[in-house]
Amino acid sequence: MQTLFRKAGWLLTAMVILYGAWLMLLLTIPYAAFEKYTDFLITKQRVYPIRHWRISFYIHVFVSIAVLVTGLAQFSKYLLDKFPRLHRFSGKIYAIVVIAFSGPTGLVMGWYANGGKYARTSFVLLAILWIVFTIMGWIRAVQRRWPEHLTWMLRSYALTLSALTLRLYTLLLGLMHMPLRPVTAYITVSWLSWTLNLLMAEFVIKQMLMKKMGITAASPKETPQLSKLN
Repeated sequence: MQTLFRKAGWLLTAMVILYGAWLMLLLTIPYAAFEKYTDFLITKQRVYPIRHWRISFYIHVFVSIAVLVTGLAQFSKYLLDKFPRLHRFSGKIYAIVVIAFSGPTGLVMGWYANGGKYARTSFVLLAILWIVFTIMGWIRAVQRRWPEHLTWMLRSYALTLSALTLRLYTLLLGLMHMPLRPVTAYITVSWLSWTLNLLMAEFVIKQMLMKKMGITAASPKETPQLSKLN
């Protein structure tokens, strides 16, 4: 029964993420016209003439779907067991796109982000951590250190999902009609979009370690041993 619930939970999570990826695709399509007054670009007229920012923006926007989908595939036990080559191939695509394209372009975009220095700091830090976590996951895979590979990829994908949670939290703040100035709201969302994801990833990692060691809430005296696995 527990296995059934776990599979159902993974399937529900996957469906939510795939739906979010579909919405992202719909948001991306208008940018294919390369018009400078399209949606989000209306707020970026000051930096749009900067060539490296403009190139970074379009690359970042058009590859976002790839990392959302290929990253999700990494956590399918069925795919890993039945189609290990596809698992490895999608993992390589994910890592290459993040390390060579999405991460660096996200860093450029973060440097010119709206919201002043506090929002810029958030997005720059997000991009750096995203690249570092993905590199660590790749290295652990090459070394065949699978448990560590999994934990680093969980952290990396948690940051990937910030593309969805950024928009989710923006929507929620709007629905709650919180008395925040637009700049303050944007800064708040810029930090929440990835820090909460990372905290959730660390919680999942801790639960996996506890399960591996057979530690439950009824055996708190053994929890310090978790540090040996970090």
